[in-house]
Amino acid sequence: MATGAAASDEGALRLALLVVCDGVSSTPDSDKASLAAARAALSALEADVGGEPRGADHWGALLQMATARASGAIDAAVPEKRANPPSCTFTAAVLDGALLVTGNVGDSRSYWIPDTGVPRLLTVDDSWAQEQIAAGVPRQQAETAPDAHAITRWLGADAHDEEPRVSAELLDEPGWVLACSDGLWNYASAAEDLARVLHEAQARVGSDPVVLAEALVAWANERGGHDNITAALARFEPSPTAR
Repeated sequence: MATGAAASDEGALRLALLVVCDGVSSTPDSDKASLAAARAALSALEADVGGEPRGADHWGALLQMATARASGAIDAAVPEKRANPPSCTFTAAVLDGALLVTGNVGDSRSYWIPDTGVPRLLTVDDSWAQEQIAAGVPRQQAETAPDAHAITRWLGADAHDEEPRVSAELLDEPGWVLACSDGLWNYASAAEDLARVLHEAQARVGSDPVVLAEALVAWANERGGHDNITAALARFEPSPTAR
């Protein structure tokens, strides 16, 4: 598992970048894959920091490039040919002022968790469970099935489709952007459940993003920690002129 986060606050510019990659446990050296992928993707996004706020199309294209860089970094980290090459999932969130753009491949997720509004899952999993949900199976039933976490897309040498699903929206209320691996959301998949966990943790440990993310990881570990647990957070506050 690997995570990356960066923030910039130059004058009126407020920018946050979150990247989470989770190694596929059935592939050897997946830890190397996820670390290389996260570093490469974050580096690609950081290279565009500075200047005026960009639009959704700009960040969507950059997320596509970051995903490609992440995949290439996996190949470079473990260059030898294998029948079962290392692979990982990918989710990223860009918060540029009030613009939130997300992209993902696999089942690592991004959530929007407002302070008082309705929380939302921002990404769509590439997984067996999601295919069942799309076919009408109740989410709880699909996500607790034996094959629930079998992913249908990933990053790595044997990936067949590495194009990220990209979405964008404008935020208008204070809250948190959360990027995380399935090791966290396994224990609170629904956005409203994860929001409750985050808000309870915030009441205990405060609003520092790193400390709060660590509290979420600790919470998941207390419930078994049966998978890699990674979380990254960015705080959004509307500018006074936007209200």
